[in-house]
Amino acid sequence: MTADRTALAGARLVLPGGVIDAGRISVEGTRIAGLGGEAEPGDLDLTGYTVVPGFVDLHVHGGGGASYASGIAEEALTAARTHLEHGTTTTMASTVTGEIDEVCRQAAVLSELVEDGVLAGIHFEGPFISHNRCGAHRPDLLRDPDPALVRKLADAGRGHTKMFTLAPELPGGLESVRMLSELGIIAAVGHTDSDYEVTLEAIDAGATVATHLFNAMPGIQHRAPGPIVALLEDERVTVELVNDGVHLHPSVVELAYGTAGAERVALITDAMGAAGMGDGLYPLGPLQVRVEDGVARLVEGGSIAGSTLTLDVAFRRAVTVLGLSLNQAVTSLSTVPARLMGLGDTIGTLEAGKNADLVVLDSDSYELAAVMRRGEWIVGADRFARAGNPA
Repeated sequence: MTADRTALAGARLVLPGGVIDAGRISVEGTRIAGLGGEAEPGDLDLTGYTVVPGFVDLHVHGGGGASYASGIAEEALTAARTHLEHGTTTTMASTVTGEIDEVCRQAAVLSELVEDGVLAGIHFEGPFISHNRCGAHRPDLLRDPDPALVRKLADAGRGHTKMFTLAPELPGGLESVRMLSELGIIAAVGHTDSDYEVTLEAIDAGATVATHLFNAMPGIQHRAPGPIVALLEDERVTVELVNDGVHLHPSVVELAYGTAGAERVALITDAMGAAGMGDGLYPLGPLQVRVEDGVARLVEGGSIAGSTLTLDVAFRRAVTVLGLSLNQAVTSLSTVPARLMGLGDTIGTLEAGKNADLVVLDSDSYELAAVMRRGEWIVGADRFARAGNPA
């Protein structure tokens, strides 16, 4: 086969219509050319492996010791590459709270990487969030969501701003949600002290995402259901969950799935620079984070500061810890976030004509074995023998 044409045979394929135990995928250039058919001599033999669509991360701040909030292109490239090697073939880079002009500068750098095809968009998390629920965001830099300032940041993304997280109860919050919705930018409710009623108003105004549901928002009370219940019960809302075993107890994740269903859950990393690295000290925007035993916490105050999660681990936990089906896991790690970003026609499922973004997993352990992005092997291609050839 030529370099731009290959086929993978013998793998378990997780397709939109179900799971095929021993299937074949043919790839031409950057696209999936077809699914099905008999194995042919020269095909890569993937017997014993499972192939799923490339993962899509809506919410990630960094990895590989690098941060998207650094404003340095080389760091952003390192972060993107780190997560790519763990199966995230589509990344929306997230910023953190900073001075408005500095975050605008960061957005200009990230927008160039979107134009280069490295990233798929920009997510602004902060500074328009609640002091009471700011988590790993610097309190003195927080702002009310004045629509003019929100628009300034949105415009700094040069057409590549995809999502804003804000607290709708703050002055200007609901107006900003309406404006973002009119601009075609996802308005996400997060880092909020909102109550049930205001959250419903935000949803009616156009908010469609819950930023890391349960985290950085009031809990459920029997006479004050708060934002969690409002976000879970409304079919217009996609809920982000951090399935790392630290942010959420597995039973809470199961509760969200039982209420919203896989079609409304996006599993995210919320990863900071320590993802793919070891314990130590790392920056998160203007703050310092200490990672111990893989758990990231602020040096000052000890608040959880993002995660060290990668999406291959999130997938494995979804199947082996939560007991999700392969199709449910694929839905939450690929299909739902792809659709939310408006990219469902090209990524998010294994279908002919879509990008050849593939993750290959061991069928027994679900450990990552290989990653392909747009027809190019990123890691793991040397694992597989050619059919009809000696191993």
